[in-house]
Amino acid sequence: MLRLFRFELPFSAGVCVVFGQILALGKLPAATDVALGFMSIFCISATALILNDCFDHAIDLVNAPERPLPSGQVKKGDVALLSIVVALLGFACSFMISLEALLVLFCLWVIGLLYNWRFKRTGLPGNLMVSFSVGMTFIFGGLSVGILFEKMVWFFAVLVMLIDLGEEIAADAMDMEGDALAGSRSLAIVWGQERALKISGAVFAAVVALSSVPFLLGWLRLIYLLPFFIMDVVIVYSVVKLLNPRTENRRGYIRAVYLGGLVAILIFILIRLAL
Repeated sequence: MLRLFRFELPFSAGVCVVFGQILALGKLPAATDVALGFMSIFCISATALILNDCFDHAIDLVNAPERPLPSGQVKKGDVALLSIVVALLGFACSFMISLEALLVLFCLWVIGLLYNWRFKRTGLPGNLMVSFSVGMTFIFGGLSVGILFEKMVWFFAVLVMLIDLGEEIAADAMDMEGDALAGSRSLAIVWGQERALKISGAVFAAVVALSSVPFLLGWLRLIYLLPFFIMDVVIVYSVVKLLNPRTENRRGYIRAVYLGGLVAILIFILIRLAL
């Protein structure tokens, strides 16, 4: 049952909330703010992933037969009940922050529900819904400490949104067989795998270009070049591999982009707190 949470993804979403808090405050937030902000997004992110297993049962029989539901380890009713309990816990945590936080979290829950129910198979619109939700983790972080309008919070929200969008498009290109059976209209199915990967590569190129903006505008000191350099090197290397049809296990390079971004975020946090 615990495998339904796919802990690394909700955990990363929760880390992004805390990161947004640090960006907004310029220092470590209070322990209560960290706990409530982290758990709010962790639970809503986990809920979306758990619901995904319910709605994508048929697809996972092809793409991921080892998952708990298609492999028969759990029942569909139990999965649905778990998603409700986890969502209620997230709502409770956000309500303890503020009414505004609860409303934002509820909107994110609705987006996750609509995505799993109808929009996942629409291709780019569904990709945009997911990437928007990921970017909103930073905005929620600022909101959770009462500071919504901080330029670096919004910068990272856009940066992470683009990273996730590139990953979504590339991942769809790797899942064409099962998605085609489900009637998906992903960019890979409509335009072909290699063209979809080129679009994903263009999005990642935009991330690399965007990473220079804080330095060009004087928002950050040069010491912050380190995490961005690491992220950009990982992205460029991974994109080169993704765009090569002869590359084996191209899915692994999608994960490399995600891990490179997470490492860069953690290094940025350490530098921010040390200065």
